[in-house]
Amino acid sequence: MKMEKHEKPKMVYYHRNPGDPLTEKQKANIEALKRMPDHEIDTSDIPELPESAWKDAVRGKFYRPVKKAVSLRLDADVIAWLKKDGKGYQSRANRLLRERMLEDKAS
Repeated sequence: MKMEKHEKPKMVYYHRNPGDPLTEKQKANIEALKRMPDHEIDTSDIPELPESAWKDAVRGKFYRPVKKAVSLRLDADVIAWLKKDGKGYQSRANRLLRERMLEDKAS
C-alpha cells in the first residue's frame, strides 16, 4: 500500500460475527497491513497510554471464573469458622481453596 504524501489513507472497517470466515478482500487487507512498517500505520484513533495510566492497573480485576454449584460435606467447625465473619463464607472458602491451588501449581 504505497501512498503519495498528499493522499489520506483509506479507513477499513470490518463487521464480523464470531466464526464468520474472512473474505478474500479482508485477507488481502490484513496481508497488506502485515507488510507495512509500523510507522506507516495510522493509529491516531487509538493513541498509546502513558506509563502513568498503568500505575494502578490490576491484572484480572474483571475476570470472573465460571462458577459451578456443588454439594460439599465439610466439618461443622470448619463451616462455623468460615461463617464467623458474616456473609460471603462460600466466597471465602473458594478464595482459600484457590490460594492453595495456586500454591500447589507453583511448586
